[in-house]
Amino acid sequence: MIVGVAGLGLIGGSLAKAYEKSGATVYGYDGNRVVQDFAKLQGTLSGDLDENTISTCDLLLIALYPEISVDYLERIAPYISPTTLVMDCCGVKREICRVGFSLAEQYGFTFVGGHPMAGTQYSGFANSKADLFQGAPMVIVPQNRDDIMLLDRVKKMLAPAGFAHLTVTTAEHHDEMIAYTSQMCHILSNAYVKSPRAQMHKGYSAGSYLDLTRVAWLNEHMWTDLFLENRDYLLTELDQVIGALQEYRTALEQGNGDRLCTLLAEGRICKEKVDAE
Repeated sequence: MIVGVAGLGLIGGSLAKAYEKSGATVYGYDGNRVVQDFAKLQGTLSGDLDENTISTCDLLLIALYPEISVDYLERIAPYISPTTLVMDCCGVKREICRVGFSLAEQYGFTFVGGHPMAGTQYSGFANSKADLFQGAPMVIVPQNRDDIMLLDRVKKMLAPAGFAHLTVTTAEHHDEMIAYTSQMCHILSNAYVKSPRAQMHKGYSAGSYLDLTRVAWLNEHMWTDLFLENRDYLLTELDQVIGALQEYRTALEQGNGDRLCTLLAEGRICKEKVDAE
């Protein structure tokens, strides 16, 4: 298999390493030429992903920031072979899928939206690893959700990465869900750690503090792009959480133990239902 990876950060770098480890020929591109050359020197890449090599790829994975992914795909679309499966790895799907499906129809290749559901609080090629996606879910956004042959092709092409299962959905539903399951977690963590008490936590904190603050350590440039592109769904989730927090605050302010106990019980029951699924 010949694989092209555009973007050699944590996600793209890990994908490149996973495919290289599986025996695939991997060509790569990164906006930082130093990173691209280092990946070649390290042996992850067999060469540069450019207008000459891109046409040889069986699979092209685009792991760039959302706006850069759109620009990149528009620029290289004329060089992509009709036999190539193109998949982005952006954390939001509506705009890249709109552009990707349109370009695929124009130039004859196959485009599928993708979102690898794995990562760490660290970024960059230096922190990438071949087993990052072992056992992780992968969200797939095809133009036609009933195209069984395409989904089988996607599954086989992604096998070297080690994903546990694929979730097939629409770009709209993906963005609605990811606003809650990922983006809100980063906002809450980032806001929580701004307390002055965070600088004095040692000796007073344990697992709950570590769990809540882990993703406060983020790439602010990437997450700004993701938040703004998904701001409609994200604002809905923010309003919901702000409303819920206000209920806890009101109960505390009023010294209303019964109301506070009810709110806590509601949250516990919600968690029990989630864990039982």
